[in-house]
Amino acid sequence: MMDAELLIAIKDTFIMVLIPTICAVFLGIPLGAVVFLTDKGGIRENKFINIPCNIYINVVRSFPFLIFVVILIPLTRLIFGTAFGLFPASFPICFVAVALYARFTEQSFYDVNSGIIDAALSMKASIFQIVWHFLLVEARSSLVLGLTSAIISFISYSTVMGVVGGGGIGDYAMRYGYNEYNYALVYRVVTIMIVIVFSIQIIGNRISKKLDKKRRIY
Repeated sequence: MMDAELLIAIKDTFIMVLIPTICAVFLGIPLGAVVFLTDKGGIRENKFINIPCNIYINVVRSFPFLIFVVILIPLTRLIFGTAFGLFPASFPICFVAVALYARFTEQSFYDVNSGIIDAALSMKASIFQIVWHFLLVEARSSLVLGLTSAIISFISYSTVMGVVGGGGIGDYAMRYGYNEYNYALVYRVVTIMIVIVFSIQIIGNRISKKLDKKRRIY
């Protein structure tokens, strides 16, 4: 059976992954859409918008995550009043989540058949309608797969948030496993993480396939 501390650690990890996932969906998708639409040759080509957005995405995605967490400590402390704790620990992951999923979204939109976009333009659809009724619908299967991969990445990022008192299953494994030379506990935690990751991947794959079948029917 799982002890109370481990259950709390799993709950903390769930929260640290849930918050960035919400940010990825509600901020990453719009940002990815903006990058796609304003790119060279795009529907609303605009380098003054596209370049800053791309810089943000590329810089955040390429930054070593632990160093990124440290750099954000002053901003985290300014917003939350402290750099330690569960919610402040989720803050840096949110930045990465938005950048990571924005790129996934952009790539998914590029995979959409250009004829569909041309059809939308011929019907005088607005930019919002093109994104909402055409791009998102056509790319939804790919977007689900991208989100699945992103969530697994968020889990990986959350395991190092013990450095800022974020808790979670990674911090639990370090404190009660590695630091106390209890390697059996470390292996147990690793097994739990593998099960969680496999479960998320299976669920994501099934949802993606189901959405892809519905799209083909239409």
